[in-house]
Formats: sequence, C-alpha cells, structure tokens
Amino acid sequence: MSSTGGVHVVVGASGGTGRALVGELRRRSRRVRAVNRSGHLDAPPGVEVAAGDARDAERMREVCRGADVVYNTVNVPFARWREDFPAAVDGVLAGARAAGAPMVFADDTWMYGRVTGPMTEDLPYRPVSDKGVLRAWLAERVIAAHTGGQVRTVIGRAPELYGPAVESLLGRNLFGPALTHGPALWVGDLDQPLGPMFVEDFAHGLAELGEREAALGRAWHLPTPEPTTARAFLALVSAQVHRPVGALRLGQRSARVLGVVWPVAREGAEMLYQFRQSHVVDATDYTAAFGPGQVTPYDQGIAHTLDWYSTAPRRSLLGIGR
Repeated sequence: MSSTGGVHVVVGASGGTGRALVGELRRRSRRVRAVNRSGHLDAPPGVEVAAGDARDAERMREVCRGADVVYNTVNVPFARWREDFPAAVDGVLAGARAAGAPMVFADDTWMYGRVTGPMTEDLPYRPVSDKGVLRAWLAERVIAAHTGGQVRTVIGRAPELYGPAVESLLGRNLFGPALTHGPALWVGDLDQPLGPMFVEDFAHGLAELGEREAALGRAWHLPTPEPTTARAFLALVSAQVHRPVGALRLGQRSARVLGVVWPVAREGAEMLYQFRQSHVVDATDYTAAFGPGQVTPYDQGIAHTLDWYSTAPRRSLLGIGR
C-alpha cells in the first residue's frame, strides 16, 4: 500500500500503543514522525518528533505532510472522551486526507457490548455504556470516511492491552503492586476467559494493516495468545516476582464508591461489565488474510512489562504497596 521512502506518521506517540508502534516501524526501517502534544519524546534514534494537538486539523495537515501512512493512536483521558475524542479523530482524518495517505485507527472492543463468547468483526454494535456508544460512533466515522471516498482507512482492534506505558486494567493496578509487595486490583470475574494482548503485538498488527492494500475499508481483530483467565495471568505474574500476588476484587458498586477519590474508577466503572463476561477476540479473518501475526506468550510479555515497571516501581494507581 505504501512505499518505504515516505514518512510514517504516528499521532498520539506518547501512549503505550504509540510508543510501541514507533519502535515497530523503526524496526522495519521506516522513516517515522512521532507526534504528541508537547513535541518531546524519548524516541528511538532516527525518529523525528513533532508537536501537534490531534484536535487541531490545520496542525494535523502540517505534521502529516509527506506521509505514506498516518496512524491514529491518540489516547484521550477518560474524563475528556466526549469533548475531545471526536475532534481528535476528525483532526487526524484531515491530516491523512491532505497527505493523500491511508489512516490506521487503533481501536478497542467496547462497541460490542455484552457478549457470550469470542468477539468477531461481524458482531453488531450494541454498546451498553456511554463510552461504548462513543467508540461505536468513532469507528463508524472512520469507516464512513473510507466508503465516502474522503480518506482510505482501516481499523485495528485489540481486547485488553498490557505492556510498557499501557494504561489499562492490566497496568499499574497489577504490575506496580506486584513489584511493591502489595495486592493487585481486579475489577471483574477472576475465572472468565480473558485474551489480553501485549502492546508490541498490537503495534505489529497496526503496522501490518498500514502496509496492506487489502486491509482497507474495515475493522480487523488482531491476533492474541490462546485465552487465559485473570487468575492464571496473576499466577504467571506471581511466578516471575517469586511471591504470591493476591488480588483485591472490586465489583461495579465498589468502583463507583472508589470513584469519589479516584477519577479513573469513576470514569471506568461503566465498563466493568466486560470483565464479568468472556473478553476474547477472534482473529480468524486477520490470520486467514495476512498470516499468524506476532503473538507474544504471556510469560514473555509479563517479563517485559515487569522490567519496565521496575524502572519506576511506584507506578500504582491507588498507591497500593507504597
């Protein structure tokens, strides 16, 4: 879909997905322009770093100039989703359109709502939360830009992510406490099927979609390891830190109460239904079209993540274990 001579623009390069994608593209010897709001980033050698607010369409046109591919990995704070996310998506679309480049959109699975088994791309959008409704609208907006002939687009979807710099359920409230001898925090059923994705695998899949003409115009679920459970995942963490890591389990009511003092819990409580049901994606379409992808075994992904957290062991949403 793209030559290797132009620049690959990653908007939202400060977050876990954006950082991993910048690294993945450099490993592919692509020219990379990493865009975040500050214009400062600890990036690999050879990466151009530029300042830009995704909501500013004119600035997006400037930073996307000369792009072969534009990747939207913008991660808007929960409390600003409704206000900022639509403008951020439209801004990056404007940049890609001006450059004549395809846009790859990093997405999740919140638009599907309640499910009873693995999620496939042909599931109808039946969101059961405000944030799920917004995710559905954004996805439809991205694909409409393609079908309307404005911007060539493709969506890559992941379930729950984990890894360096990732803000997720399997982030600071699990790996931070594991290293600081505190209990982990879990907000769902410990024994439901769970298919978490290592962030570098997500980045690999997004990069593949950005270079595959056949991928355009639809959403793809990216490959993960075989499903596990939160309990089994926690056991792997325990084995690597050489001590049992217990879990404080929160239900929806507890999370809402906690939200009085913890904004992430307040904003995220409506999404907890996901972790009381199977939370696994089916990537059969992707593997049939493009091969097995990159799938990091859980023990390896956990080791990489713990290494990252060990550089700053006080990363913990609630201060557990401090």
